[in-house]
Amino acid sequence: MPFIIFLIIAAIAGPAILLKIAEKGPADRVKKLKVTARIIPFAAIGILIVSVVLGSFYSVSEDQQAVVVMFGKVQRVDGAGVHWKIPYIQEARKVDITTHGASIGYTIEGSTQTFGQGENPLMITADMNLIDVDFYMEYKVNDATAYLFNSENPELVLHNSAMSCIRATISDYNVDDVMTTAKGEIQAKIREKLSAELAERNIGLQLVNIMIQDVEPPTENVFNAFKSVESAKQQADTAINNAKRYQNEKLPEAAAQADKIIQAAEASKAARIAEAEGQVARFLKMYEEYKNFPLITKKRLFYETLEDLLPSLDIIVTDGNTQSILPLNPIISGGEAQ
Repeated sequence: MPFIIFLIIAAIAGPAILLKIAEKGPADRVKKLKVTARIIPFAAIGILIVSVVLGSFYSVSEDQQAVVVMFGKVQRVDGAGVHWKIPYIQEARKVDITTHGASIGYTIEGSTQTFGQGENPLMITADMNLIDVDFYMEYKVNDATAYLFNSENPELVLHNSAMSCIRATISDYNVDDVMTTAKGEIQAKIREKLSAELAERNIGLQLVNIMIQDVEPPTENVFNAFKSVESAKQQADTAINNAKRYQNEKLPEAAAQADKIIQAAEASKAARIAEAEGQVARFLKMYEEYKNFPLITKKRLFYETLEDLLPSLDIIVTDGNTQSILPLNPIISGGEAQ
């Protein structure tokens, strides 16, 4: 706007000033100044037209959004591409909407933003121990208008909110859990709390992710002790996993052996039952024969029993008065040999 006013004043007052100066000079100088006085309005108008055209268009890249403001009031938000605005009246404020990273509690060399430089990263746990926890946070602009106008310094608000959520969450856990098994749970709770707080404050920033980078006790002796505890827990987890793997290997084998034993027992049971039923059937059949022919059946049983017993007995023949008994087996054996 000041530039336009200057061009208008130059176009109107410039020729008059030059002509006033030319009245006191030589003729050739008067002639040149008159020519210049005629050119000045056209030049000023040309420059004004070029500046108006150039000021009417602007481009927005893929990683930006533009908030168009007129007289302090937001008119619209433009995305990527070429857009038009009223020159010198409307202003396009561009905002980077890509994801940014920031460290909390430690410093990273390079382009990564660092929050809380020089502040004490020590935090107190539920069991009244001190611990040093470093975080890495990723965030981006999700509302360009709120980012520009709802807070004077949105990044500082984000940092303070993040530190508040981190300290409140760490204070709910014992130092041993923070050092070892509860890292994932702590990150999830901080992410949930911080996202809710940013939505409530409406500063135009959105949390993408927050991660624990490092956890250390405040002294070297405590650090070594916690390292030993963490190592012991890892060894315990390894032993438990090995035991479960051994269990998974042995249980199917034991089940197979049990099935084999059960099947063998069932087969033996079936065989014994079948044999017993056969013997019962034979006995009942024999009993029926005995009822019909008792004498013949008794003799047959007697003879069959002798046939079973005699081959395994030593046979001795005597009249009851013989003083010495001569066994027949050697004689029979000798006779068979002859």
